[in-house]
Amino acid sequence: MELRKIYRPKPERGQGDSPPDQDVVMRPKVGLALGSGVARGWAHIGVLKRLEREAFQPDYVCGTSIGALIGGMYLAGKLDALEEWARDLGKSGLFRLLDIRLSGGGLISGNKLFTLLEDTLGNTRIEDLPVPFAAVTTELGTGHEIWIREGNLAEAITASYALPGLFSPQKIHDRWLIDGALTNPVPVSVCRALGARLVIAVNLNADVFGMTNIGEAESAFMAEEAGNGTAPYTRAPLNLMKRRFFDKSGTEPSIFGVMMSSLNIVQDRLSRSRLAGDPPDITIAPRLARFGLLEFNRAAEMIAEGEDAADRSMDFLKQAMDVLA
Repeated sequence: MELRKIYRPKPERGQGDSPPDQDVVMRPKVGLALGSGVARGWAHIGVLKRLEREAFQPDYVCGTSIGALIGGMYLAGKLDALEEWARDLGKSGLFRLLDIRLSGGGLISGNKLFTLLEDTLGNTRIEDLPVPFAAVTTELGTGHEIWIREGNLAEAITASYALPGLFSPQKIHDRWLIDGALTNPVPVSVCRALGARLVIAVNLNADVFGMTNIGEAESAFMAEEAGNGTAPYTRAPLNLMKRRFFDKSGTEPSIFGVMMSSLNIVQDRLSRSRLAGDPPDITIAPRLARFGLLEFNRAAEMIAEGEDAADRSMDFLKQAMDVLA
């Protein structure tokens, strides 16, 4: 069964009636909610690839943080380019994109990543995408959940993944915006508000409970890369940052380890709460517990897991489409 349309023949007509034909019964409006999860978001690419093989095209796409990045690139027709870039990304390549600073609203200014996004997307605007799209962010001053549904796509994506403490807040329409994962990690409610009758949620935090050492794994990764391949005039602040933020002394967790572990807890607990109050019709849950939040260099493995997770949910998705048709 093709997921885009469902075709059902009409009953045969009596003599004198017009010739038999076919009814084309459009499927229900479907929303795709792509959740937050930092590097684990590469699994979204695998999910989208598997759905595309079934000729599935969503009517609405909503994304939070890395989900906004993948969703926006998908609708802009840049998913293949993003996948190729992600598969080739090594630890050193990632760290060179992180323009680290010791002042301002975040450890990373994000200018290099924004420039990369801008070069890829150009002046693409959200309202020009083929289907409605929303990037979920959080207003820093009020804590309100903000949905960006128009304007520059690259700016909206950057605001949605502006993780507090790491990336600087983004100012859009006189409001400072930070990561949407702080208010709505898996934006099922946004899809419903836009008009979706059936919502498919991709939850990247479904099986990460109990990963108590994840923050220290991230610290080890960052400490290994801090100062590698950098110019002499930047090594001193990077080495200072390495000692202050990433090194683990004795049994006390590092600052960066605490930050990453805290983010993991927030995403897990908030996802459970929001999804309990507004559950999706279908949940695609990649098994990502073995991946760290910053292991962007393991894209190939996570993409494969995303494909497998979508495959595991495919029968449920087809049944839901049949029921609501």
